[in-house]
Amino acid sequence: MPPIIEARKVEKFYGDPGGTHIQVVAPTDLAVYPNEILAVLGPSGSGKSTLLRMLTGLSEPSAGEILWHEKPVHGPRANVSIVFQSFALFPWLTVLDNVQAPLKALGVPMPERMKRSLRVLDSVGLDGFEGAFPKELSGGMKQRVGFARALVVEPEVLFMDEPFSALDVLTAENLRNELLELWGDHKMPTKAIFLVTHNIEEAVLLADRVIVLGKNPGRIRADFKVFVPRPRDHKDSRFTHTVDYIYTILTQPDVVPAPHPGAVEPAIAGAPQTRQPYPMLPHARPGGITGILELLLDRNGHDDIHRLANDLFFEIDDLLPLLEAAALLGFLAVREGDAELTPEGREFAEADILQRKDLFRKAAQNVPLIRQITRSLESKGDRSISEEFFHDMLEEHFSDDEVKRQLDTATHWGRYAELFDYDATTGRFYIPKEASEEVPPQEVSIE
Repeated sequence: MPPIIEARKVEKFYGDPGGTHIQVVAPTDLAVYPNEILAVLGPSGSGKSTLLRMLTGLSEPSAGEILWHEKPVHGPRANVSIVFQSFALFPWLTVLDNVQAPLKALGVPMPERMKRSLRVLDSVGLDGFEGAFPKELSGGMKQRVGFARALVVEPEVLFMDEPFSALDVLTAENLRNELLELWGDHKMPTKAIFLVTHNIEEAVLLADRVIVLGKNPGRIRADFKVFVPRPRDHKDSRFTHTVDYIYTILTQPDVVPAPHPGAVEPAIAGAPQTRQPYPMLPHARPGGITGILELLLDRNGHDDIHRLANDLFFEIDDLLPLLEAAALLGFLAVREGDAELTPEGREFAEADILQRKDLFRKAAQNVPLIRQITRSLESKGDRSISEEFFHDMLEEHFSDDEVKRQLDTATHWGRYAELFDYDATTGRFYIPKEASEEVPPQEVSIE
């Protein structure tokens, strides 16, 4: 069956006056087929929402092309709708008027607007609330209005950008089930759903097919079909195996593991992620890293990542940076969806405060960015360098915002390890005098 939408070698990058560019999405092939819910998930920086905007025409690709029913298109698509994370309702309009707004913009006559709007409000459970204003509604009801407004134009593809993330757990679960009911009973005037999410269980609950993205730049790591029958039970072994499979993909950046038989079937296996020219420092504070290691120590040194995330109520962006940071420091090993303390990690978790600082200091000096900052400072007579030096060093590999986050994280690690400090007033990194007296100057080594 031919796809409704197809992306061929699409990529997104941003340039600067100096002629360099930061790639946000690497060249990507992607297709959206009829009669499927496609979930796209990945950590922050993987380009999930950027892909959505390119497919809907809200953003033009920097390269490559988008095809609609095998014909190249440019600009916004007329037969798509988007449900956003924020409810994005007009506060001065009633529920009915909010739902009618896109039909009015399309020039649909009043009788037809009213008929279609009332029908879709009834389908999403808002019959009786037509005259209410958004301020009178709960978060779940506001998002129902958002669904109704998106569906009233009868889109061929419904795009959803983390539509449940602003809701409480119970309301989100209820709306997911209602969405599946509308889809399964063919009460939705749409042929496909494209869902962007960072919630792994949400993707497995809703999707017929899942795409997992890697980051920096965004690229497809894996593309597979989910064969867990509906209704899906979170406690079903096939459901948990699929969740574990996704966690394994996300925590093993160099490989795509074999799927679990009977749960998923690969459609496309992404190419192994190439090593970055300058490895990214995970955005995790030493306190968070310590907490994860202590928690694993209490669990005999290892645990299933899916169970760990559930117990902590953590999403991808909460847990993965902590695991990546602990692994980067050599304190943790991640294998097939499980996290296990290394001997060094166990020693750290069992140590007292001063011993932990010493162990962290030794481990951090093997991290490229921390090592680069430390050696650069040691090479200077006054043990001090402007942050602009490191900003310039990193900006060839990361966006300005990411450079700031990298240096902010490095500052926290350097301070905790007592390797260096940062003066926000002068904008300079430096080695405190008492520390510099113990360290002889070293030659700078550019990584």
